[in-house]
Amino acid sequence: MYELRHLRALDAIASEGTFARAAARLGYTQSTLSQQVAALERSVGGAVFDRPGGPRPVRLTPLGRLVLASGREVLDLVDDAAASVERFHAGDGRVDIGTFQTVTNVLLPAVVQRIREARPGCDIRLVEDEAADPDLGDLDVLFFDRPGPAGVDSTPVIEDEHVLVARPGDFTSRRVPVERLDGAPLVALPPICDQALVVEAHLAARGVRPDVVFRTADNQAVLSMVRAGLGSAIMPTLSLGWPERPPGIELHRLEPALPPRRIHALTRGSLSPLAEQVVATAREVAREVRAAGGCRA
Repeated sequence: MYELRHLRALDAIASEGTFARAAARLGYTQSTLSQQVAALERSVGGAVFDRPGGPRPVRLTPLGRLVLASGREVLDLVDDAAASVERFHAGDGRVDIGTFQTVTNVLLPAVVQRIREARPGCDIRLVEDEAADPDLGDLDVLFFDRPGPAGVDSTPVIEDEHVLVARPGDFTSRRVPVERLDGAPLVALPPICDQALVVEAHLAARGVRPDVVFRTADNQAVLSMVRAGLGSAIMPTLSLGWPERPPGIELHRLEPALPPRRIHALTRGSLSPLAEQVVATAREVAREVRAAGGCRA
């Protein structure tokens, strides 16, 4: 069967009208170009050009017109594929990112802005899900608050201190013993991920069992219920918002302190340059948040 170079030779001759001009356009000698046309004609079983001789331009035969029409479709596909590969290596293309509230609100706005400024042709897609278990699926990067399972690469992004959130005056000390929360009303996030594995597990290990009066996956709803006096809450500081702290609440450190929430970027195998840039930029933004005191009560 004919090769791509044969189709490019056919296209150049048809466009330029003569073998000499087509050879110059492609950087070939005329004899090399003639050999490629001969190979093409053997492949398709007939002449693709009528050659009138002299200075007159060559003309496509009916078979040549058929081959050229199909050949140009093939060349367009090949050129599109080459352009896509070039954009991929340049950091353009598409990246699918899984996220959750804190990452969406605190880290990703700066990440998306910086990447789009550097790569205006890129296509960034975000999917937010408060799931109990990480599921990369077709995602390129998934931000999650614990490392991924076997077969998934986990890149640490940021650590986030857990604090007690209460109405002003509910607790008089900046540091509150965790035992004070035993039997106390608590507004809580759903019992999954960090909430289950860090917050509630560590309280239970110390024999502390708050009275959970309301659960919601909405960080702002937690804060609203705390302000309303329904109960206090234990939250990672970044889930409260950054750089502004929400009004009408006080933050207290717990004694002993709970382990921090650790946010990871989960990936699998080789990454595209754009996905690599997402992870690197997220860590860069996280360093800036830490340096600005975004993870302290």
